[in-house]
Amino acid sequence: MRHHVRKTILGRKAAPRKALLRNLCTNLVVYEKIKTTKAKAKWLKPQVEKIITLGKVKSLHNQKLVYQKLYSKKAVKKVFEVYGPKFKERKGGYVTIADLGRRKGDGAEMSQIEFIK
Repeated sequence: MRHHVRKTILGRKAAPRKALLRNLCTNLVVYEKIKTTKAKAKWLKPQVEKIITLGKVKSLHNQKLVYQKLYSKKAVKKVFEVYGPKFKERKGGYVTIADLGRRKGDGAEMSQIEFIK
């Protein structure tokens, strides 16, 4: 039986997958919306929600945890100064995924992930 046995996610080894996740999270925080494949968007949404939840309480510990998840200091600063206060009263659901159809080259399903207004 294959209890708790999972396939590799997005066809990558662990290190490139973590780098991809950090890059997507950083870009989403900095640019507020990004266009990517549907699978990557679904995989990214819970990670960004956790980062924003940490950004609601400005403490040194939370800042260090967010630094581990994002690449740039600019993005970390934006989490605590813009998104933390903006979503202070909201309990979750900070980002939304909108389907864009299929990509012309390889037919991959594309989506746009963005913060709610």
